[in-house]
Amino acid sequence: MRIDILTILPELLDSPLRHSIIKRAQDKGLVEIHLHNIRDYSTDKHRSVDDYSFGGDAGMVMRIEPVFAAIEALKKERDYDEMIYTSPDGEQYNQQTANELSLLNNVLILCGHYKGIDHRIREHLITREISIGDYVLTGGELAAAVMVDSIVRLLPGVISDETSALNDSFQDGLLAPPVYTRPAEFNGWKVPDVLLSGNFRVIAEWQEQQAMERTQHLRPDLWSEKV
Repeated sequence: MRIDILTILPELLDSPLRHSIIKRAQDKGLVEIHLHNIRDYSTDKHRSVDDYSFGGDAGMVMRIEPVFAAIEALKKERDYDEMIYTSPDGEQYNQQTANELSLLNNVLILCGHYKGIDHRIREHLITREISIGDYVLTGGELAAAVMVDSIVRLLPGVISDETSALNDSFQDGLLAPPVYTRPAEFNGWKVPDVLLSGNFRVIAEWQEQQAMERTQHLRPDLWSEKV
């Protein structure tokens, strides 16, 4: 899989995309992640990428020319399955979307900034707009990092125990059950006996019940979709 990220602040993505599981996935050749500075495509001597908005609204807007030039340059090298724009008014990101994107070969992510990008980019080039929550960030880089992290960990071979990713919260519309490790008792707090029983059928039933109870209590919105 290849992920290209267009940004005006590539430095913000260096750390989250160059460490831990994401780094190991790149080292193994399971994913390629490339950062592209939109300022490199500006013809302005100051490498500016923003301008005042038509209509007199407050705030700056990302100009169409450098964004268009950056996208066109990448499109000449490969076809993209999805061209995503990080936007607070996009579709809400969830595990199902991460699953869908993890099956693609080439994904481009355009990080929004300022009051947004010239809307003609969104109308004519972007195939999908995604929001990671109902709030506004100073830029789309953190949203892009969240999406990349959630996508890459689903790729075969990235996580050593691949069944672990399949048991994550939200994969089946439920929150994950509680998890415990050694010691079996600490400070008087004990691990549930069922997990020490060795009876995997009973353990699986307990985990399923816990997942349902936790979802019903902590995320009634998710539970209402299940019943």
